[in-house]
This record gives sequence, structure tokens and C-alpha cells, in this order.
Amino acid sequence: MLPLRDNVPTRSFPIITISLIAANFAVWLWELRAPGVTTHVFRDGFYPCSVSGPCLVPPAPLHHLPWYEGAFTSMFMHGSWLHILGNMLFLWIFGNNVEDALGRVRFLFWYVAAGLAATAVQTFVTLHWATQQDASVPNIGASGAIAGVLGAYFLLLPAARVLTLVFFFIPVQIPAVIFLGFWFVFQLWEGDYSITHPQAGGGVAFFAHVGGFAFGLLTVQLVRRRDWAPPAYRR
Repeated sequence: MLPLRDNVPTRSFPIITISLIAANFAVWLWELRAPGVTTHVFRDGFYPCSVSGPCLVPPAPLHHLPWYEGAFTSMFMHGSWLHILGNMLFLWIFGNNVEDALGRVRFLFWYVAAGLAATAVQTFVTLHWATQQDASVPNIGASGAIAGVLGAYFLLLPAARVLTLVFFFIPVQIPAVIFLGFWFVFQLWEGDYSITHPQAGGGVAFFAHVGGFAFGLLTVQLVRRRDWAPPAYRR
């Protein structure tokens, strides 16, 4: 299912959401420069093994970033055009309304915190249930932080509707609570399966998605603006 837009208007210009999208694309264009995406990912991605080593070589390079730097850089890096376009589409559709509810500055810091929480959950799962070889593979992508946005949206705007392409060509209006609930259950199911069948995961950090979503659910009511109320939905 591919989301196209929701029916929730924003009350203010989503400058932080747009800035985050711009920052992700700026980093992606930097990755495309020599020596290329693969080298940048190996150098600047986040390695779970850097928290609790040793890191195996290959694929982990001898001089990758320490974990406390890689945790930040990795959430702005991507591995392909499909990776970044998909993530930024979700951030645009759902991020502007969560920014509205939290306020700009609070949303920025909360978004980064969601990304770090997602990384922490994925790292815990990798170090406890995956192999050391798996822990030596770099993690990248904004999807953990964006999963936090989805969890917040799920709680704040469950009655919203999301115009979605089902089977990539049939447009359907789906309630946000169903769209995002299905998305979360899929991540949870795939994450559990990828623990016992690592190759089936395709390199996707499913538990970063689970952790980010849970972070959004658990924290958004603590940080949203007290005067915020759901806007009138468009038809």
C-alpha cells in the first residue's frame, strides 16, 4: 500500500518537516558523490557492534564512526533512491500534522529522540538475538524516526483518512488507524520472522520501526501542545 496524502489540514507552515526532508536529500546527494554510496554507508552508518564489540571485518571497516556519532549521522543517510523517496513520502504526509500538534522546536528535538530510541531498540535486538556478523552491518535510514511520527499520528489523529494506492493502482480512502495499525503489525511480524530467518529480512531494520512507533505512542501526549486540538478533516 502506497500512501498519497491525508485529509488533515495544517494550521501552520511545516518548516521543520520540510527542513528535515531537505536535510535528508542534501545528505543523499552527498552520498552520491565520490567515493559513492556504499563507501559513505560503511564509513558513517551506525554499527550495533560498536556498542558491544567486536566488529567483524568485513563488512565493518576498521575506522567507522563511534556509536554516539553514528547514531545521529545514520538517521539522515539512505541506501537508494527508493529508500529515501519512500521515507520522505511518509515524513511529508504524516510529519506536518505531528509538527502542528507539538510545535516546531519541540517537534525537531522529539523527532531526533524518536530516531535514537528506534536505533536503541534495533541495537538491543541485534546484539541479543542476531549474530556478530549481523551486528557488523551498518544501519542507516530515517525510518526509525519517521516510525515515531507514525506512532504519534496514530494516537493524535485516528479518525483521519489516508488516500492510498492499494496494489499500487487502486486509490482507496483508508482510516489512519487501520493504515498505521496494519503497518505496525506488519513490521512486528516481519521483525519476529527476520530474527529466525535473517536473510529474509532483506536488510530492513524492522525493530527500529517497532521501537520508533512505540516511542511515538508512549511520548506524544507528554510533549504535544496543551492547546492543540484535532483540526476539522477535509472531505
